[in-house]
Amino acid sequence: MTAYEKLQAGASVRQETLYHPVEGSYTTKVATKNVTVHYGDKSALNGVSIEIPACTVTSFIGPSGCGKSTFLRSINRMNDTIDNARVSGSILIDGEEVNDRNVDPVVLRARVGMVFQKPNPFPKTIYENVAYGPRIHGLAADKDQLDAIVETSLRKAGLWDEVADRLDQPGTSLSGGQQQRLVIARAIAVNPEVILMDEPCSALDPIATARIEELIDELRENYTLIIVTHSMAQAARVSQMTAFFHLGSLVEYGPTEEIFTNPRDQRTQDYITGRFG
Repeated sequence: MTAYEKLQAGASVRQETLYHPVEGSYTTKVATKNVTVHYGDKSALNGVSIEIPACTVTSFIGPSGCGKSTFLRSINRMNDTIDNARVSGSILIDGEEVNDRNVDPVVLRARVGMVFQKPNPFPKTIYENVAYGPRIHGLAADKDQLDAIVETSLRKAGLWDEVADRLDQPGTSLSGGQQQRLVIARAIAVNPEVILMDEPCSALDPIATARIEELIDELRENYTLIIVTHSMAQAARVSQMTAFFHLGSLVEYGPTEEIFTNPRDQRTQDYITGRFG
C-alpha cells in the first residue's frame, strides 16, 4: 500500500516515509531527506524528510522556535549566510541536490525566490526594483525586453494597475501591502520555480493580507509556494498541504483539510486547538 493509500485509509504515515499527496496528479518539486541544521552546538532542525508537490501551496505551521523558518531557509541555502550554521541531509529540487558543491547559491536563489516577513524593497525606483534581477542575470537582451519583464512581473503580482504611471518613484513610497507585492514581483522577475515566503503577511493590515492571500492563490498556477505562517486560519485558507513542526522536528504532514480536521498526532491536535503555541 502506498503512503497516499494509507492516508486515504486513515492509517498513520510515519514521518520518515516520503509522502506524495495526490499520487498520479502532482509531481514532486522539492524533496528532502534527513535534513538537520545546527547553529553552533544547538540543534535547530532534526532529520526532516518531506516531499512538496509542484504548483501547490504548502504551509509550515508550529510554535515559535520550532524550526519551520530554519527549514525554509535551507531550501535556497540562506543558512549559508550564517557563520555557525551547519546543514546536513539531502535537499532536491527536480531531483537535483541543492547542496552540491557545484551549485552556485546565487543561481539557486534565482530558481528559489524568497519573500521575507517585513517588506524589503531596494532603495531604488519601482521599475529598478523589478528590473534588478533580470539585469544581473542577463535575462533581457535590450530595454524593450526588460520593460516587458517588469510589466509582466508587476501584472502577475497584481500591482501593475496601481503603479504603471509612477514606475520612476521609489519602491519605499508604496504602502506596506504594495511593497510586499513589489517584492513578490521582484522575485517573479527572474522566473523562479519555487517561491519561499516567511510570514509574508505578519506586518500587514487585514485588507493587504487578503490581497496577498489572493495573489498566493493565483501564483500557484505557475509556481510552487512554501509559506511559513503563525496564522492557522491563513494556512487553512491558502494552502493545499500543511506541515506541523514542533521542537525542531516535523511532526505531521498532509493535505491541509486533514491536518486541521483529523490530525493523526496528538501534538498537532493540541496545537491546532490552542493548548500550546
